[in-house]
Amino acid sequence: MGQPPTKDKFKELVRLLERFDSLVVAFSGGVDSSFLLAVACQTVPGRVVAVTAESPVHPVRERKAAAEFAHRLGVEHLIVQSGEMELPDFMANSKDRCYICKRHMLAKIFSAASRIGIAQVAHGANLDDLGDYRPGLKAAEEMGVVAPLVEAGMGKDDIRRFSREMNLNTWSKPSMACLASRIPYGTPITRSALEMVERAEDVILGLGFSTCRVRFHGRTARIEVNFHDMPLLLKQEVREKIVVPLKHIGFSHVAVDLEGYVQGSMNRDLDCDSIVDRLESP
Repeated sequence: MGQPPTKDKFKELVRLLERFDSLVVAFSGGVDSSFLLAVACQTVPGRVVAVTAESPVHPVRERKAAAEFAHRLGVEHLIVQSGEMELPDFMANSKDRCYICKRHMLAKIFSAASRIGIAQVAHGANLDDLGDYRPGLKAAEEMGVVAPLVEAGMGKDDIRRFSREMNLNTWSKPSMACLASRIPYGTPITRSALEMVERAEDVILGLGFSTCRVRFHGRTARIEVNFHDMPLLLKQEVREKIVVPLKHIGFSHVAVDLEGYVQGSMNRDLDCDSIVDRLESP
């Protein structure tokens, strides 16, 4: 069965949200959860509350942006300490890292929802998320979190289009992911590594780049920006404004990924491991 026409997807989302008397939205401040929160505020007949996780894996800049967005909507906004760094299995950074993190974080969000008398939690997963390695989605499904955007048949392009029509300032916001996604699987996650990545990305974003990832490879920072921004990145005066601060942060080497930013690029290591396992098996 094909997807409904775009104009019908919004109506379907509204219909899906109208079934809830009240709702907690797991709110990161990204494009998807911001759109979901905005529509829920207009649609759910009762109380809507945004809940945002706070921990070293979540950039401070994103948490501040989430708080500002919720304030503009006039929606109640709660912050929960998600505590992933207390989990040895998470810090070991196995391929199940996102699953472990998501279950722990959602348990905290459900606990917050219970304290304020709301039973249902929704998150901003969309159809495009189903095409990548996203063990966190499995955790959300197991815990009973609803995904109205998926149910309505919405992908990222739909969400950006509707967000723009609603005059949401997040409509053109770059995709985001937690800071742990910058660290290769198998490399332990530490507070110092997360802090180095966050500070390095703040430097680059502060120079006007709309998107960047600083992949952590020990003392080497591997920078990804959108391919069309590569000429700017390589200008002498810009390079100096990046290399010098990143070395002060603690990186010995600063490298540029010539492919540019690719969402989910760190998941390629999982494919390589699978190939190696097949080659080594008798």
